[in-house]
Amino acid sequence: MPFNISLSGLNAASSDLEVTANNIANVNTTGFKQSRAEFADLFAVSAQDVSATAIGNGVRVAAVAQQFGQGNIEYTNNSLDLAISGKGFFTVRSSSGLAYTRAGTFHPDRDGFVVNPQGERLQVYPPTAAGGFDISTLKDLQLITSQSAPKASTSAQLQLNLPADATPPATATFNPADPTSFNQSTAFTVYDSLGATHTATLYFVKDAANNTWDTHLYLDGNAAGPAQQVVFSQNGALQSPANGQVAFPAQTVNPGAAPLALTLNFSNATQYGNAFSVTGIQQDGYATGRLSGIEVGSDGVVSARFSNGQSSALGQVALASFADPQALQQLGNTSWGETFQSGQAVRGTAGTGNLGEIQSGALEASNVDLTAELVNMIKAQRNYQANAQMISTDDKITQTVINMHG
Repeated sequence: MPFNISLSGLNAASSDLEVTANNIANVNTTGFKQSRAEFADLFAVSAQDVSATAIGNGVRVAAVAQQFGQGNIEYTNNSLDLAISGKGFFTVRSSSGLAYTRAGTFHPDRDGFVVNPQGERLQVYPPTAAGGFDISTLKDLQLITSQSAPKASTSAQLQLNLPADATPPATATFNPADPTSFNQSTAFTVYDSLGATHTATLYFVKDAANNTWDTHLYLDGNAAGPAQQVVFSQNGALQSPANGQVAFPAQTVNPGAAPLALTLNFSNATQYGNAFSVTGIQQDGYATGRLSGIEVGSDGVVSARFSNGQSSALGQVALASFADPQALQQLGNTSWGETFQSGQAVRGTAGTGNLGEIQSGALEASNVDLTAELVNMIKAQRNYQANAQMISTDDKITQTVINMHG
């Protein structure tokens, strides 16, 4: 009987060493969660045993429990490296179904899908037409490989000042090629429906009437309809048109594109002093854009950034939590599967509940405390040695009994 008890102690100490060895081996594994060997005593009694004199039968491994404490956050230069500061798990899909992981080492594959080193695809909530995300549906995150569509210019906001002491030009008939026929001019870039660039030039001609200016718009050197008037008050603020909007008729600038019609907003135009100045012109069009980068916000929203200054939401990273994460099934490669004991995955988004926030350009390191593991290794080794010594002692006692009968 003492041999069996000591043997159970040897097996328990050996299991403890194996768990410790596995923790130490994964001290640099991204997203790894250390395990802890938990033990329970063996106590087999019959109905006739007296509890006051009953002796235990040894020890057994009751569980190898995962410890889901937060690991340190280490920063990288890859925007698709993701770390969770909280209790959530990334959701990934493989050929065998959904799995959950804390290791956020993601990258795009040849088809643009965002995958981990095992080829499992990161799951996100798809964007909706209303600008939100459909949290009832999971989809594979795929980066946009096509170009961003262009947008034709339709309006421009002008921030400028016209000199209050200006007089009508010397040449009465306006001619863009004759500088004596206009007072001031400025130019800016606009875009047609195909994304081609065009030069819009605005000419200002002081009218004989007080505080009145004629504005001529030319697109690529061609007049965009007749001149339009703007009138300022005696205080230098825009008086007419009251809403500041000056619309010019559509102009064909590219045979393959739709005609370009511009509305200029003079709401921020003034007539002060004796100097002409342009502080800003913002138009609403843009050219075709190519993918220039991927951004992941702390709320898990993945956005594609394009060279034309535009961005597009591709999805929101789906996070999951469990009632009992220690009951998750280990699948290897620092991923886990849902079990009956763990409870169903509770899905959500970063920043809600206890799921935590997502940090882009960072990875969660292993939560193994190397110093603590080395101490535990020494303790397990001592336990092993003590149980081995117990077997040696039992052997000597048995040998003594045999010699007595000899």
